[in-house]
Amino acid sequence: MADQSPPPRVPRADPLTLEVVELIGTVVARYHEEYEEAAAGHALTGAQARVLGLLSLEPMPMRRIAQKLKCEPSNITGIVDRLEARGLVERRPDPADRRVKLAAPTAEGTVVARGLRDSLNFAREPLGRLSHEERETLRELLRRMLGTEG
Repeated sequence: MADQSPPPRVPRADPLTLEVVELIGTVVARYHEEYEEAAAGHALTGAQARVLGLLSLEPMPMRRIAQKLKCEPSNITGIVDRLEARGLVERRPDPADRRVKLAAPTAEGTVVARGLRDSLNFAREPLGRLSHEERETLRELLRRMLGTEG
């Protein structure tokens, strides 16, 4: 016979936790708002800007872009197609496996990605009010929250 007991009760979040969650939500919303504005300044959608920014760090296959951005590979293909049509991204064979195509920024794409990064003041300005040690502590706390310590 199956266990008929009710599921365990999840404790209500304490006021401090609720406030921290609210503050994180506000930070994320402001970041996205500024990112969308920066993207529009380069005639890009937010999604195109995120893909270009990611590719400016390293060329990668569509599947990996989709994994990093947590979306479907078919969506990434369309975004890369549009970036390629603008001359910001190119597809090239992966030197490690020539059957795989990597998306990579062109020289112009690298310049646009740098311009996007440079125009994002939201993170720079508030973080600039923290000391180096406070930024290191914040980084470590965020890594712990995400389970990516080290």
